[in-house]
Order: sequence, then structure tokens, then C-alpha cells
Amino acid sequence: MTIDIMAPAARTEAVDQPETRAKVAKNRVQFDLPPRSMERLNALKVKTEASSYAEVVKNALRLYEALIEETESGKQFLVRDENGTVSPYRLFL
Repeated sequence: MTIDIMAPAARTEAVDQPETRAKVAKNRVQFDLPPRSMERLNALKVKTEASSYAEVVKNALRLYEALIEETESGKQFLVRDENGTVSPYRLFL
């Protein structure tokens, strides 16, 4: 399955029309996903009540970027199981 996503590329201001909002330039991105990945994307869309696949991908990118930044700064992520046991969660091997 192929998914097209329009993502903001650059902000351009509307000139000579003060009542017009600033326009956001967009880039089209196309993904070819195998069926299993499409199922995962759809499941995330449903679980997060996202309005589009683009919203899911943009949210995932923000989260992924934040996790990488925290990991690069030396922070560690921990998970707690149902018994209260805390253990490190290895995001990147």
C-alpha cells in the first residue's frame, strides 16, 4: 500500500492581504508499506484517534526525535512491570 503525506516544508507570509493567514508550504512524501506495516499504522491511528495517517507519522517523528535527543544526552529510559519491577528499556541497540 502507498501512503502520501503532506508535510510542512517552510513558512511563507501572505503579503498585501492582512486578513489572509500565513501559508505553509508543503512537501509530498510517499511511502510504500508492506501489509503488516500498514496494519500497524492503522492500529496506531485508531488507538490515538488520529484524524489521518499523516498525523500518526508526524506524532511518531516528534516522539522519535525526542527519544533520540534524550538518549544522546545520556539519559536512560526505564519501564515498570505490573509487579513494580523497574528495568532499563533499550531503545537503540
